[in-house]
Amino acid sequence: MTDKIKVFTHSSIRIESRMGNIYLDPFRMEEAPHDAAYILITHNHYDHFSPEDIGKAGKRDTVLIVPDRMEAKARKEAGSVGKICTVKPGTYHEFDGLELETVPAYNNLKPFHPRSAEWVGYILRLDGQRIYIAGDTDVTKENKQVQCDIALVPIGGTYTMNAKKAAELVNSIRPSVAIPTHYGSIVGKKEDADEFRENVKEPVRVEIKIPD
Repeated sequence: MTDKIKVFTHSSIRIESRMGNIYLDPFRMEEAPHDAAYILITHNHYDHFSPEDIGKAGKRDTVLIVPDRMEAKARKEAGSVGKICTVKPGTYHEFDGLELETVPAYNNLKPFHPRSAEWVGYILRLDGQRIYIAGDTDVTKENKQVQCDIALVPIGGTYTMNAKKAAELVNSIRPSVAIPTHYGSIVGKKEDADEFRENVKEPVRVEIKIPD
């Protein structure tokens, strides 16, 4: 399944599925494929909610999924997608055949991602696999309860957990595969991926997807 997952940069992700291409937080896209069946947004910061990049990925029948408090902004700025749907943290949904759960995504002590904003990570149920895309978050009581086969977690620090904390989370929830995100461009160093890999314990396998 991980061969169907691409991390372009930062937290910009595409997952190929039998239901079409699923994009999460598209950002700084070099091309404009207009091939998204679904676009999922974790929160409203510019490097995660980019109307320009939603426009590059989206098409007339794309389903755009955003946190509930972003609905007005999405309707105003997101351009030509087919439908906009909203989610709250800690809920289950099915949107046009796509099954997903939301996980609260927030900082514990830092001010950048307050819990009160009700931003989210997603667990996608695809082809018998549970794929967790954490969004911008620290280690929290909610994400320590996540059950998943593949976990994409931020490691860059400053606005999210750092490489060591992200490894602690992965070692706790024990997916089969862990993929680091949110490093190497806006925040975090390329070397953070190596630190993450060194701290993740077997049998979890680390796959590095962000290009060097």
